[in-house]
Amino acid sequence: MTARDWTSARERSLRAWLWQGAALGLVVLVVALFAREAAINLRARGIASGFAFLGRASGFEVAPGLVAFSSRDTVAWALGVGLINTLRAAFLGIVLATVLGVAVGIARLSTVPGVATVARWYVEVMRNTPLLLQLLFWYALSQSLPGPDGALHPLPGIFLCNRGLYFPALTRGGVAAVLGLAGIGVLIARILLTRAQRRRAGQADGPSTGWMVAGGAIAGAAVLAGASFGVTLDRPVLDGFNFRGGLWITPEFAALVVGLVTNSAAFIGEIVRSGILSVARGQVEAATALGLPQGAILRRIVLPQALPVMIPPMTSQYLAVLKNSSLAIAIGYTDLIAIGNVTLNQSGQAIETLLLVMASYLVFGLLIAAAMSVHDGPLRSRRRELEA
Repeated sequence: MTARDWTSARERSLRAWLWQGAALGLVVLVVALFAREAAINLRARGIASGFAFLGRASGFEVAPGLVAFSSRDTVAWALGVGLINTLRAAFLGIVLATVLGVAVGIARLSTVPGVATVARWYVEVMRNTPLLLQLLFWYALSQSLPGPDGALHPLPGIFLCNRGLYFPALTRGGVAAVLGLAGIGVLIARILLTRAQRRRAGQADGPSTGWMVAGGAIAGAAVLAGASFGVTLDRPVLDGFNFRGGLWITPEFAALVVGLVTNSAAFIGEIVRSGILSVARGQVEAATALGLPQGAILRRIVLPQALPVMIPPMTSQYLAVLKNSSLAIAIGYTDLIAIGNVTLNQSGQAIETLLLVMASYLVFGLLIAAAMSVHDGPLRSRRRELEA
């Protein structure tokens, strides 16, 4: 590169930085003008700006959920409860929509005409009707169920009525029992993973002794703790006009989760189908000619190449589940939007409340995007290796 070319490149870089600085300065100026105008209008109406209102008593009740709340709790805790309710619905919706979406995507590629047709019509109906309409449909369906005195009883200890779903809950030593089962599950998973790794390396099968001892100790200690404290089931029973005991899933929460799952699964199914179809057909045919079973072909050839194609649109769909959960306000579920709406109406701090709600969605949206991008690079490298 000559001196003239170097100078020209530096001038282009300097001009680019100047243009970016000017654009940033313009944005800052516009935001400052809006903030100044908002502060003047707030002072004229006697509304104090700031976040001091978060420490005041909320003065309103919230429907029962995962955490306890009363009208004496602060506004900050009320918004925290709303955030917990939103994240609970979004997380459960993402997990269940992924499972159902993968099944729908594979069904769309089925060679059985009936299965493929049903999956195709499911995708078309869910993708071409508004999510809000679907949520209202599921909520109306839940309200058409019989009352507690005539509740459906599909399984022992489980009751379904227009007030929600009731099922037994573990008490006292139940937590220890769950930990024991989790320890056993970790132990089994580790043994299977170790055997698979050694089989690929051509070594003899045999679980890791250290992991066996550690997993067995955790599982045994937890089971013994559960046995010593006593493991009992708290079964729901009809008491007057409602059920008492057990765990309760409200119809609003159930309608929101079912709506998010069924709607998002249609989009995820198409993402899965397109990812599988992006793999060269010749590679699948070559693996079949080598005698590999279908499960091994899917696990070792198709999925490693399909996942890099699927991750970016799946990330967008997961973010859509988080944001679409805000439609819960239409069916009466007390999520972050609903509690934020009550807060700004009572306190008058509309700007501060909306900023907090927006920041909450932004932070957790960025966390989802970051979590999905962790394996993006390695998966793309793996795909290039397989294609080569």
